[in-house]
Amino acid sequence: IMMIAILPWAADFEIKNIHISVVDKDHSTISSRLIRKIKSSGYFKLVQVTNSTQDAMKLVESNESDLILEIQPDFEKTLIREGIADVMISANAVNNTKGGLGSSYLTQILGDFATDIRGEWSQTSGIVTPSVQIASQNRFNQHLNYKVFMVPGLMVMLLTMLGGFLPALNIVGEKEKGTIEQINVTPVGKFTFILAKLIPYWVMLFIVLSLAFLLAFLVYGLVPVGHYGTIYLMAGIYVFTITGFGLLVSNFSSTMQQAMFVMYFFVVLLLLMSGLFTPITSMPQWAQDITLLNPMRYFIQAIRMIFLKGSGLHELSTQLGALSLFAFLFNAMAIISYRKSS
Repeated sequence: IMMIAILPWAADFEIKNIHISVVDKDHSTISSRLIRKIKSSGYFKLVQVTNSTQDAMKLVESNESDLILEIQPDFEKTLIREGIADVMISANAVNNTKGGLGSSYLTQILGDFATDIRGEWSQTSGIVTPSVQIASQNRFNQHLNYKVFMVPGLMVMLLTMLGGFLPALNIVGEKEKGTIEQINVTPVGKFTFILAKLIPYWVMLFIVLSLAFLLAFLVYGLVPVGHYGTIYLMAGIYVFTITGFGLLVSNFSSTMQQAMFVMYFFVVLLLLMSGLFTPITSMPQWAQDITLLNPMRYFIQAIRMIFLKGSGLHELSTQLGALSLFAFLFNAMAIISYRKSS
């Protein structure tokens, strides 16, 4: 509940409340309009309007400002006389995401402002300035709501953490208590034993997934475009995969502490290399090649495609095949590596 209800509000890569200082060396009507437009955009908090670049830099150095917009002297006169005028954007790139996106937002606002000014001059002079109008259409996430993108990924993260850690710690806990030896001398086969250990976790994880669907609807109004049956099918294969992996780790661990550290090592890598927070296509080629061995990558792709695009099994054939292969390999290795003495 905490993960689905709270984390999407924090794990949001849309940057807002960017602190900006404006160095206005022109003090004209147009420069004042530009400052008001930036302030009213909703992305920026105006920290200071000054005449001095040095004063603005002091705020950047003290982390009170993220961006500096410098408006040159005679900005309005140059714009009227030549039809073009320069401004300078300086970004604090210690946080490169904030600096890059802040510069991008500010550039877009400046472009919109220039279009507004050009339109006003065209009406006044009667001369129509040639321009190209761009109509943007955002498919599958019309309002660019980052939560719509993150919530399905967090569901996968939830299943990975619970489905990986709990089976591993359960088996190793029995090793530490000594009860595993009593089970080993019974006529119960190791396939039956492993199946009996995993079934309760499969049931629990499906309950957790269903609760996550309910929370996604109640908190965010998020309903998958695709079919729930497709999600549960892909989830079933993924749950089978990740619990098998947890069981495999437990077979080679002697203590709960060892199992916990080994699982933590792998889960962190799975999360970082899955495309949950950063696009896989933005990674270097060697890292993209490594992600092909990450089952979490395929399930995140699948659940986002079902939620946002309404994809069916035909479009998910690659993800379905990869997850099925991982499920078979991990569980086969878990069964083979479990040593039962009779």
